[in-house]
Amino acid sequence: MIRKARIEDVKVIHGLLMHTDEHDGLVLPRSFSQLYSHLRDFFVTVDEDGKVVGCCALNIIWENLAEIRSLVIIQEHRGKKLGRRLVEACLSEAVTLGIYKVYTLTEQTGFFVHLDFKQEDMDSLNQKIFIDCMNCPRFPDHCNEVAMVMNL
Repeated sequence: MIRKARIEDVKVIHGLLMHTDEHDGLVLPRSFSQLYSHLRDFFVTVDEDGKVVGCCALNIIWENLAEIRSLVIIQEHRGKKLGRRLVEACLSEAVTLGIYKVYTLTEQTGFFVHLDFKQEDMDSLNQKIFIDCMNCPRFPDHCNEVAMVMNL
């Protein structure tokens, strides 16, 4: 089941984002402060026992641009289309909010191509996206992320 994140999910989301060994550092870790401040951005997926097994966030950048970020599914639940469903929930929320351009910065381009995202030059995106980049330990010399964009 996909649902909006709740306050009691913050510690679990933090754990998902901090376990870089499990997802090879493909998502940026977030502090508790960031998670509490942006809790409304997050969707989670829960298993049949109600345990949170994945998360994804829609971060509003500007009036016409939002970012899909912090997409993580725990290893034993991958391959069940949960990541797709989380991204689709974020895209649906973007449309509800009247935002029709959504991007992600990712190394997993194949996953996003299957969702109809298109690769785009990073320079074509709003400079505001680079705020997170400047705080990333891989910036600028070791970043392998690619900008993927969807116009809804």
